[in-house]
This record gives sequence, C-alpha cells and structure tokens, in this order.
Amino acid sequence: MNKQASIPKTVVIFPAKNEEDTIEHVIRTAKKSRHNPQVIVVDAYSTDRTAEIARKNGARVIQQDNRLFPAKGIAMKKGITEAIKIKADIVLFLDADIKNLTPDWIDKLVDGCANCDMVRGYYQRHAQDAAVTKLIAKPMMRVFFPELSHFEQPLSGEVCARMEVWKSLLDKNSPDGWGVDIWFLIEAAMSGYQIKEIFLGLKEHTSFEDYREDVGKLAKMAEQVEFTIIKEAFKHRRMDLHRDVKI
Repeated sequence: MNKQASIPKTVVIFPAKNEEDTIEHVIRTAKKSRHNPQVIVVDAYSTDRTAEIARKNGARVIQQDNRLFPAKGIAMKKGITEAIKIKADIVLFLDADIKNLTPDWIDKLVDGCANCDMVRGYYQRHAQDAAVTKLIAKPMMRVFFPELSHFEQPLSGEVCARMEVWKSLLDKNSPDGWGVDIWFLIEAAMSGYQIKEIFLGLKEHTSFEDYREDVGKLAKMAEQVEFTIIKEAFKHRRMDLHRDVKI
C-alpha cells in the first residue's frame, strides 16, 4: 500500500492586493509547514510587485476574475475553484499581510481538520484593532445567531476546512466583498458542519496601520459585514429576534 497516497493534499491560499512587503514572508513561512502545502496567491490586480515576488517564491499566482474592490469574496471563490482543479483535500485561507506568521499556525489549523469540518483562528490583537468585529459583528451575532456568539473572531481571515465543505458552501451564492468571512461561518454552522476556533497567539498585520488613527476607514467593511448578517438573518428566519433587544 502506498502510504503517500493517504496523506491529505493541503493548499494554502493568500488573497492579496499590494502586499509586496509581506508576501515573501508569508509564502516562505507557509512552505515550512510539516504539511508541505502548495501555495496559491489570488492577486487582486496589484499595482506593486506582489505577483512577481509570489511567483519567485514558488507560489501559484492567479488573478481574481474582475477588478472589483473590495472583493475578498471573489478572491476566495477563485481560490477554491483553483484548489478543486488541483484536487486539494484541505484548503486553508490566510491573510497576506501578517507580519508574524509562523509554520505553527498552519500546522494547528490543518491538524484541527482531522476531527472537525472547519477550523478558524483567533488571536490576541492590539486594543484598538478589530473595530468591526467588536462594534458590528459580535453584537449582531449575539442578537441574530446567539448560538455562534461564542466565536471570538467571526471575521477571522485564518480559516481551514476540508474540500467537501468548501465545495458545498461555494454553491450557496456567497458575497463578493468583506462580508464573506462571517458568511462562511454562518452558512457552515447552518449547514450542520462542526466548527471550532484555535488560539494562534498574537497577530500583527500591516493593514492595522491603515486605520489605527481613523477607524472611519473601515466604514465600507462595517457596512458589508452588517448587511451580510442581516441578509443571513432573513434567510434563516432570525429577524424576529430583534424584539429581544433592549433599547
């Protein structure tokens, strides 16, 4: 019996736009995982050297299907489709701007899929970070999806799942923008998949510097997350739960 054939094929996907400062680090780090993942970078028409650096470091680089921005959802769907083509068994999404990514993150997330359908990372962040999570996502989840309110970071960009899970969710018309992370959480849970969070330690990422002094720059993200949750609440007949909110 060929033991190699029984080892799950793991693919790590980085949606990326203008991440030339961190893309080499995250690709090289992912490749150090003991799961020996193939790395895909879904490039959102970067105007810097992101795609060039990614190719030089051995990543498979593909472009998202159009120039829409924000398009996190489009990039994730493109990545899943590509992973299906290369017959991946496990697909892990990671943010491309993480400054302190370690191989241990990949190992923990992939290992978690051995006895679970979806594994999501959560972490310690700067006190001023994660404004959309704190002010929009978590309060709204407590109202409309209270059974999911224990998730520390429902907008986590570090998400791993078995391919059959991604395929199933891909058929459910996911959003194109920033609402996709919380959409995947809600839809996976409503589909009956087992989901758990794993603590990954401290997270340092470059995008925080863009809004450290002005969280108003996150308004579009907040809007997309908010309306994603509202649409999901309508879909799953949860809107009446607003009556329980004390105002």
